Amino acid sequence: MKVEIDSFSGSKIYPGRGTLFIRGDSKIFQIPKLQNPRRISWTVLYRRHHKKGITEEVSKKRARKQVKNQRPIVGASLEFIQKKRALKPEVRKQERDAKIKVDKEKKKADKASRKAAAAASGKTFSKQQAKGAFVKVAATSR
Repeated sequence: MKVEIDSFSGSKIYPGRGTLFIRGDSKIFQIPKLQNPRRISWTVLYRRHHKKGITEEVSKKRARKQVKNQRPIVGASLEFIQKKRALKPEVRKQERDAKIKVDKEKKKADKASRKAAAAASGKTFSKQQAKGAFVKVAATSR
């Protein structure tokens, strides 16, 4: 196997890996094909990239642990968040149920007051009218 030498860089050109360029004054140039050396199996870069022939076992680098800092959220201080987190699930469930019950009662009272106000005014509206939809009123005959 004849290994040629690159005319410019002096590197080795293996058979089938380069082109021969002959100038008009008969000067010969050996030029390697431009390829990625990590994809050519006999190159040092390929062997390094694919971990070939490494005798020493390299120990894994230790990853740094991320340090987590707790920060307050808008509308809730750090103490409030920690206090909520420390609550037992049973207590949290009781608080949630109590709040839902209060909200339901409030909603019921609001609905009743609206109904009473509508009955007092004497006007009745459909759901679409209440939401602001335009309803055409029938014209009276003249």
